[in-house]
Amino acid sequence: MRVNRKTVTFERPFRFSGLDAEQPAGTYLVVTEEEQIPGLSFEAWRRVETSLRLPCLEKKTGMEQVVVINPHDLEVALAVDLCRPAPGTSV
Repeated sequence: MRVNRKTVTFERPFRFSGLDAEQPAGTYLVVTEEEQIPGLSFEAWRRVETSLRLPCLEKKTGMEQVVVINPHDLEVALAVDLCRPAPGTSV
């Protein structure tokens, strides 16, 4: 098993499948877990799970929320975020 971590930044609030509510703009941690595919003559990996770490709902607990997501949905949401005008600007 191997784990890849990366951060993504949304300039505007966003929402996509797998999230219960709109999330605020900001930087988020994406964690992808992969497992090695055995029996091949070369090294290959397959994705097991991709999750998005959301900020804690209550500052008192300090507990973050982890949501399993579809990586394609994340990429689409990031592309849409790049295309949307910033709040307060006209097109």
